[in-house]
Amino acid sequence: MSLQSEFLGTLRIEVGDSHFLNDTPAGWRRVDVFRGGTFVGPRINGRILSGGSDNLLRRADGALQPDVRLTVKTDDDAVILITYRGIRHGPPEVMARIAAGEMVSGDQYYLRSAPFFETGVAKYDWLNRILAIGVGRREPDAAVYEIYKIL
Repeated sequence: MSLQSEFLGTLRIEVGDSHFLNDTPAGWRRVDVFRGGTFVGPRINGRILSGGSDNLLRRADGALQPDVRLTVKTDDDAVILITYRGIRHGPPEVMARIAAGEMVSGDQYYLRSAPFFETGVAKYDWLNRILAIGVGRREPDAAVYEIYKIL
């Protein structure tokens, strides 16, 4: 049995402020607060509301682990909560370039997420019952994911 998927949309998260907790008992931590963004696809079109965040953890093995909460308001006024955890890793020199704010091609490192959706709006109720995977890349001012529903 092979894995099948359906494209849901592109999630573009614009990062605003970053707050550094530095080394904690769990690892090195940074909290990024989102200022906006978009989620656009064949069945959904919306904007990311300000105030979401990523509690990013750098683990002892050097991998980064996003832990995200954000809210999307669709063009037809539905509100959808999106939460995800993920993993980002790559060669140290590539990771350093990303950290320095350089634009690095997404094929030079691994960035994947597992988003979950929550809404009370009937039109988008199907989102409450799916599994999805995001294939991502980090840009200087945004995180961008191509989101796929796993069939």
